[in-house]
Amino acid sequence: MKVFSGNANRALAESVCEYLGLPLGKASARRFADQEIFFEIRENVRGEDVFIIQPTAYPANDHLMELLIMIDAFRRSSARRITAVLPYFGYARQDRKAGPRTPISAKLVANLITEAGADRILTLDLHAGQIQGFFDIPTDNLYAVPILARDAKEHHNTDKLMVVSPDTGGVVRARSLAKRLDAPLAIVDKRRDRPGESEVMNVIGDVSGHECLLIDDIVDSGGTLCNAADALLGNGANSVTAYITHGVLSGGAVARVTSSKLTELVITDSILPTPAVQGAHNIRVLSTAGLIGEAINRTASERSVSSLFD
Repeated sequence: MKVFSGNANRALAESVCEYLGLPLGKASARRFADQEIFFEIRENVRGEDVFIIQPTAYPANDHLMELLIMIDAFRRSSARRITAVLPYFGYARQDRKAGPRTPISAKLVANLITEAGADRILTLDLHAGQIQGFFDIPTDNLYAVPILARDAKEHHNTDKLMVVSPDTGGVVRARSLAKRLDAPLAIVDKRRDRPGESEVMNVIGDVSGHECLLIDDIVDSGGTLCNAADALLGNGANSVTAYITHGVLSGGAVARVTSSKLTELVITDSILPTPAVQGAHNIRVLSTAGLIGEAINRTASERSVSSLFD
C-alpha cells in the first residue's frame, strides 16, 4: 500500500506514515496563476492500494476540489484501489433538508467523491450516522471516543466526572463516553434560532459538585460550548471541560473559548490546528494518527476495522 496527502493536513499524514512505518507518497498539488489546482503523482502507483489523507476543512471548497482531482489522477494511473481518508468530512452538517428549497449537500459531496473514482471511504466521527448511506461504496466511520476517554482518565478524577451532551442529538455519543468512564450522564437542552447561534434553555440532570465533560463532534463558532459551560456552572458544576473531535473554530471562536469559563477545550488533529489554536492557553490537541494508521493497516490487510472499538 501507499499513503499520499493533499495540502489540507500534511502533518497528520506524516504522523500516520510514521505509525505505519512507511514513507509518505511522492506527489505535489500546486496552483496555476488563476488558482486552478494541478496535481502530479511522482512515483509509480500501478496496481497499488492507495490511501489519500485529505480532510475537507477550511477552505472546504479548495480542499474538496483538490481531493477530487487527486482521486482522478490515481484512477487514471491504474491504482488497484483508492481509499479516500477523510478525518473531517466537510458539508456533513447539511445532511437533510432543514427547510423548504434547500440542498442535501452531504449527499452531493458523497456523489462527487464516488464519481471521481474512490473505491472506499475512511472517515472519523461523522456528524450524522446516516451519511454513511449517502456513499454507494464501502464506508468506515471511525470513532474518537477511545482517544477521548483515555485522555479523560489521565487528566481527571473519574469519581467526580459527569459526561454532558450539549444537545439532545448528541446523546448517543455522550452515552458511549460515559460508559467507558463509568460516569453519569446529563444533557443541555438548547434552542437554536439561526445557524451558528444557540441559546441554552435547561440542564437535564443534577451536575452539582461534578467535573463536567462536554462532548460533541464539531466545535465551530464555540457559542454552544461557552453557553453550555455557563449553564452547567450556574447549576453547581465544579468545572467544565469540553472534548470535541473536530476543531473547526472559525471566525472569533478561539478568542471566545479562551475568554470563556471553560477549563479546557480538547480537540483532535483531524483538522490542522491554526497558529491561534496552538497558542491558546486552554486548547489542547490530541493525535489521531494511531487510530487512523491502524484503520488503514487493517483495511489494507482485509481485517476488521470495527473490532478497534469493541
